[in-house]
Amino acid sequence: MIAKLTGILDDSGPDWAVIDVGGVGYLVQASARTLAHLGNHGDRVVIHTEMQVSESDMRLIGFTSAAERAWFRLLTVVQGVGSKVALAILSALTVDELQRACAGGDAAMVARANGVGPKLASRIVNELKDKAGGLAGMTGGAGIAAENVFVPPGSISGDAVSALQNLGFKPAVAATAVTAALEQLGEHAALGDVVRVALKRATA
Repeated sequence: MIAKLTGILDDSGPDWAVIDVGGVGYLVQASARTLAHLGNHGDRVVIHTEMQVSESDMRLIGFTSAAERAWFRLLTVVQGVGSKVALAILSALTVDELQRACAGGDAAMVARANGVGPKLASRIVNELKDKAGGLAGMTGGAGIAAENVFVPPGSISGDAVSALQNLGFKPAVAATAVTAALEQLGEHAALGDVVRVALKRATA
């Protein structure tokens, strides 16, 4: 499983990019927002990836953050949403906008994406409403939400929130503290540092 690539942006197109990692070019499909975020050819880039394997195909999907990748995984669980539709949604909406749309049942916002009709948009928001964190402090397999904070699973932020919960903090407090810690330290901070700063935030 390839989870992240760090290299040079070698080439790109409307829905793909080639990342040169040590002389090996990885073809990565991505949303328009992700491609715009990568910058110019020759720039050093870091991109989170999801590998999809089928009987006839194998592809890498790229994302600017672990949160965007978590949303891609959530979207593709919904019936009728494949990787192409999920990337169209992530092209039309930011992660924050998507979370608010699902939490608030705003199907019209999701329907702004190319290829997403009203019926499919309604199915998406209905199935993902709880997972998007419609209620403060809700926990679930998809992540932890506190007000407008979404913490994706299987990430440094998710692990840090779990660590704080194990120390007795409520999910909403833990999620808010971890988000503040990551804003201070940066997305690529070590787990131990994130937990240490988050603890200070949670007890302040």
